[in-house]
Amino acid sequence: MENIKNFYKNKKILVTGATGFKGAWLCSWLLKLKAKVYSTGYNPNQNKNLFYKLSLQKKTYLKIFDIRNFGKLDAFIRKTKPSIIFHLAAQPLVLESYKDEYRTYLSNSFGTMNILESLKQYNQDCIAIIITSDKCYENTDKEVSYKESDRLGGKDPYSTSKACAELITRGYSNSFFCSEKSNIRVATTRAGNVIGGGDWAKNRIVPDCFKSWSIDEVVKIRSPEATRPWQHVLDPINGYLNLACKMTEDISLNGESFNFGPENSYSVAELVKKLSDNILVTSDID
Repeated sequence: MENIKNFYKNKKILVTGATGFKGAWLCSWLLKLKAKVYSTGYNPNQNKNLFYKLSLQKKTYLKIFDIRNFGKLDAFIRKTKPSIIFHLAAQPLVLESYKDEYRTYLSNSFGTMNILESLKQYNQDCIAIIITSDKCYENTDKEVSYKESDRLGGKDPYSTSKACAELITRGYSNSFFCSEKSNIRVATTRAGNVIGGGDWAKNRIVPDCFKSWSIDEVVKIRSPEATRPWQHVLDPINGYLNLACKMTEDISLNGESFNFGPENSYSVAELVKKLSDNILVTSDID
């Protein structure tokens, strides 16, 4: 932890998608590390948004714009001159991708391409951590842990948009960034389902449980047998922070992809039971 603290102190860090769930937690952690944080967001909900609950709009240099707008993104990167970019801006919900697949592809795939193209043209010392998802892998319907070398794919707009983001990053990395002329280093990270405080998105199992239980309603569970690598939001963020640190020391990490996840996975039904059991224990203590 001490090495990370020294590493990030006074560094200029850009977080795209900062007003989202993971983005807000990442900004908060970076501020504790005394980094100079620049943030972007798009159409944030100020009434139910962790970013604003933590007053991060006052603690970071926030710019609200659409990541699909290359001109505004490029201008912001050139103005702020970050040494590290954590790219989280995306349409993050699977169900929403069925309702608006066009925006999902533009945000998740071409939004990532805008970051990479801006960095290619900028070509100043910078590390970019591109955050995608473990849903970028081809779903084989088998209960196995994915390896970074597994085939990319997907069957829905969200998953395929993340696979596209991975492939676009690979193309830019191999063609431009893994070159002696490039001052840019890039890596992608793939994490599973994250849970934790401040998640107010629709159709999220943990918030849905507590909302229902708080008013004595039965929880409506979708796909109870679906198994996912649930992890607390701070776990992958810790991985992102460490990865950027390591990339300054080890050039061989440039262009690589990394999975972040727990050792064990649980079904939706198992997760709900664990949550319910913890509530009963807490009630007994009270």
